[in-house]
Amino acid sequence: MQKFLNENIPGCDYINFPIKNISEFPSLISENPDLYGLNVTIPYKEQVIPFLNETDPESGEVGAVNTIKITRKGKRYFLKGYNTDIYGFSTALNEIITKTPERALILGTGGASKAIAYSLKNMGIQYQFVSRKKGYLSYKEINNVIMNDHKLIINTTPLGTFPEPDSCPDIPYSFITQEHILFDLVYNPSLTLFLLKGKEQGAIISNGLRMLHLQAEKSWEIWNSREFNY
Repeated sequence: MQKFLNENIPGCDYINFPIKNISEFPSLISENPDLYGLNVTIPYKEQVIPFLNETDPESGEVGAVNTIKITRKGKRYFLKGYNTDIYGFSTALNEIITKTPERALILGTGGASKAIAYSLKNMGIQYQFVSRKKGYLSYKEINNVIMNDHKLIINTTPLGTFPEPDSCPDIPYSFITQEHILFDLVYNPSLTLFLLKGKEQGAIISNGLRMLHLQAEKSWEIWNSREFNY
């Protein structure tokens, strides 16, 4: 909304559409004929894909969508999915680093983590997922050697998000150094416990607010593009 006021853009609203289940998604589209674009948040970034007519190459490869463009013709509509998290994260990360780290730990394996992994791959950064799920590096397995080998650590979990700011990923923060970079996709609060613990060790830290703004601008660009699907 602030963007519309600042840039004097009339006739636009950015509204929250909370749903209890992804099965409500078709009704949301059909019952709001003035809706021409959506951002998708967790836990629906993966679940929404079967409801779309098409995905762009990046979001198709990632397997997660956070932006949907709606093209309408009468009562018919065409839904195309994109992932602007990729642009938002890679741009925000490049703004805070002077040297590209060789390896990274991605904390969490949800929809947001997929965009992060794709971004790191494009940047030439090796990565490893950390999760409580089987088949991944577990939090208990992280030791001094792993921490030393992975100078970039990204939290893609909701841990630390308001109203539960006293939680954080269970990693050995004592092994963090001034050479580490901690990036948290959480932006409320602005200084999560994850980032605070990194800051206390001298690490470079960044929350997800800049990434949020960048992906939002990219979403706005997509919604206003002259791409036609009919």
